[in-house]
Amino acid sequence: KRQDYPKKQILPHNLPMTVTGAGMLWVGWFGFNGGSALGANGDAAMAILVTHISASCGALGWMVLEWRKAGKPSVLGIATGSIAGLAAITPASGSVGPLGAVVIGFASTGLCYWMCTTIKSKYRYDDSLDVFGVHGVGGFVGTILVAVFVSKSLGGKGGDLTMMKQLGVQLFAGVSVAVYTLIISYVILKVLQKTIGLRVSDQDEIGGLDLNSHGESAYND
Repeated sequence: KRQDYPKKQILPHNLPMTVTGAGMLWVGWFGFNGGSALGANGDAAMAILVTHISASCGALGWMVLEWRKAGKPSVLGIATGSIAGLAAITPASGSVGPLGAVVIGFASTGLCYWMCTTIKSKYRYDDSLDVFGVHGVGGFVGTILVAVFVSKSLGGKGGDLTMMKQLGVQLFAGVSVAVYTLIISYVILKVLQKTIGLRVSDQDEIGGLDLNSHGESAYND
């Protein structure tokens, strides 16, 4: 864990940069999902459309949840919600329609918000960028909901399996990827820990990695 975490709340130091980065990711995701069609065609256009819808619903959903809990939304929350929607629609963008994108965007944001606030606070694990809470949970939600919204009756492209059979396939795939990732990540981290190390010294962390690594600080008081 980082120094003083979770006793001290550690917030991002530059919200304009956060919004800029989120916007760049949002636009870049159009190429990421739309480019998977490997052509300028209807499939690419639909992938880009549902990507935009899901990200928008993710941002809106997070804003509403924060508004309800804290009395007002935050810029950081809206940016985080948009990324949750983008992560969730990625496994579904080639298969679902606008209706599916709306549900996936809102559903993923609800679960990601719960994971990043309630669960993270309860178990006090240090996920500084909420990678697991946003990308992991959001991606898993999108993977599962493909089974529902691939149906032509719900605006999807349709598939060869029934909804329940497809749900089983998606669950198996999602769990398999999660287990594989956990095992491989554990092995990689253990190797790094035994070789170059995973953490800097307490003194370097307190002083700042810019000063330690580059010999200068980005900001001078």
